[in-house]
Amino acid sequence: MSERCLAATERGRSPIASDQIPGDVAPDSFVTWQAGGETHSAEWLSANDRPAPKRVVPVDDRLTADQAVKYAAQGTAMLWLGDFHNAKQILSAIDRRVAKGNKGKKAPKSSANEADTARTDAEEFYRIRQARAGRSRIMSLILVPLEVDTESGLAEIPLPRAPKVGPAIEFGYGGWPGSGSKPAGGAGHAVARRAVVSLQELVGVQGAHQWFVNGVNVPSLGAKIYPHYGTFLPTRHEYVDLVAQAPLAGDVDLAFDIGTGTGVLAAVLAKRGVARVVGTDLHQRAVDCANDNFARLGIADLAEAQLTSMFPEGRAPLIVCNPPWLPGSAATTLDAAVYDPGSKMLLQFLDGLASHLTEGGEGWLIISDLAELLGLRTREMLLEAIERAGLEVIDRLDTVPTHGRASDAADVLHAVRSREVTSLWRLGVQR
Repeated sequence: MSERCLAATERGRSPIASDQIPGDVAPDSFVTWQAGGETHSAEWLSANDRPAPKRVVPVDDRLTADQAVKYAAQGTAMLWLGDFHNAKQILSAIDRRVAKGNKGKKAPKSSANEADTARTDAEEFYRIRQARAGRSRIMSLILVPLEVDTESGLAEIPLPRAPKVGPAIEFGYGGWPGSGSKPAGGAGHAVARRAVVSLQELVGVQGAHQWFVNGVNVPSLGAKIYPHYGTFLPTRHEYVDLVAQAPLAGDVDLAFDIGTGTGVLAAVLAKRGVARVVGTDLHQRAVDCANDNFARLGIADLAEAQLTSMFPEGRAPLIVCNPPWLPGSAATTLDAAVYDPGSKMLLQFLDGLASHLTEGGEGWLIISDLAELLGLRTREMLLEAIERAGLEVIDRLDTVPTHGRASDAADVLHAVRSREVTSLWRLGVQR
């Protein structure tokens, strides 16, 4: 422990202790803890909108993984005031213990017939989701302090051996007051802003920042996409390749990309010669990300992203949508790119497609059959939804996944993932 942290701990005070919450901070956006008979407070930051923990205890390098798991089981968060590398190690140790506890708890299969197999595949899938959610909740309870450096104006972790996190903090928590600018008042007079953040989330923000800095190469685009924090990373390129290869009906003057995310599909359409592409998304982060990528790619005059829940105004001869592939609850904006509660977005797209297509236009639905293989949705349900929306299937282009899990025999869902097919459904209005 550094002399600074050690001295503060010996006095019963945290090195980030604050006796007063700034006036522009809402009461439910700070955490408090007891140390040395006193109450201490700091702002709570969460890029994923996790609620502030109600119970917090200060800990240091003496904390064991077993003690940490016990605290977490009680819903008690731990504010780490020791060596930063040791905090990372305790986080890894907790992860191993929780993973070991979840290992081998599979849903029983009552019989070998196809219906029961589909049902238990779904049960196994949800069991895995629940286990991961519980694991994430436990690991999120290791907290670390942040404060704004009065010289650089960037946030830092006031712990021994802590890495430089200023740019990553600005990337993931840009809205934090004071995190991106130098506090006023001059040397010796500035009051540093102090906060607390989940170490697990912070590690995720750092990783996402590196993806953003380096960019993600998209082969069919021949360029890189730069995902902002909270937008889905296009690591599975087979669905992008389908959009790059599907036949275009002559010159297309306008296309809509519903749920544009990073804007990758809109960019592919613009590259293919579509005169103008309008992407939509209901998350401001995604809209900003897509427009940033359009500017980086030099196609801002051809493509733009708008903040709206589904379709933009007007009609287009081509409307593309890559909705979340799996029915299920979405706790974060990243989850919302994978899970679609009640297939709501899928059904909204299909129901509104006919009224937004020009005569003879096409809608391209890009979706995996993983939900069908897991028994979460049937092919009949999809076909019925298409027909009920007044649409017909013109053609379907299929491809198989190339990601690692599809060939990983150790994956508990390997039998399902290995049969997955991703399709681009070309849809038109019923004649």
